[in-house]
Amino acid sequence: MGEHNQPTDSLKDIRDIRQLMERSSRFISLSGLSGVAAGLFALAGAAIARYILFKKYYTAYDDRGGYSDTAFATLKLQLLGLAAVVFAAAFITAFYFTWRKSSKEGTSLWNPTSRRLMWNMLIPLAAGALFILGMLQYNDWRFVAPACLIFYGLALVNASKYTLTDIRYLGYCEIALGLINMQWVGKGLYFWAIGFGVLHIIYGISMWWKYERKAA
Repeated sequence: MGEHNQPTDSLKDIRDIRQLMERSSRFISLSGLSGVAAGLFALAGAAIARYILFKKYYTAYDDRGGYSDTAFATLKLQLLGLAAVVFAAAFITAFYFTWRKSSKEGTSLWNPTSRRLMWNMLIPLAAGALFILGMLQYNDWRFVAPACLIFYGLALVNASKYTLTDIRYLGYCEIALGLINMQWVGKGLYFWAIGFGVLHIIYGISMWWKYERKAA
């Protein structure tokens, strides 16, 4: 009887070893709730930009019937400040939900795998941020939203080899959306809201349903 169960036991041991290897090489404590929260923050930021900041800008005319340089400079600073607040809120929320999930799983939040994940995501993000700041330096806003989406998508794809593969598909969608936005540069805010808002919410719900629903 023991010999009959030996192949089954061996397969189970192989599966256990494979799971241990995946856990050691991939950071799997990302929470789907962090994606939902980031998406909600992004949609709120887009709504504030569309219905408050841009409304103020479009009503700021100079004596020649055009938009004044002062109004444009103010709008630029307000949008940068709003983007910083949205990013900070999303980052803090993502950190909290990830920390909570890793604590429940009994795993360390800061380990060699999470450090590799961070660096592989940080490099494309830093390059994208400097590229976008360069465009803003010359007051070229046309491709800011596409650049945000494309560089963020590249960061997700680059970091996906150290975490769940679902991140890679989100990255592909962000890149595709950014490239499509290149053909409708005047609609950047709407594409930005779809990419950072709607896609994040869909991704977060999907992640929670696949990996966290049973535990909840």
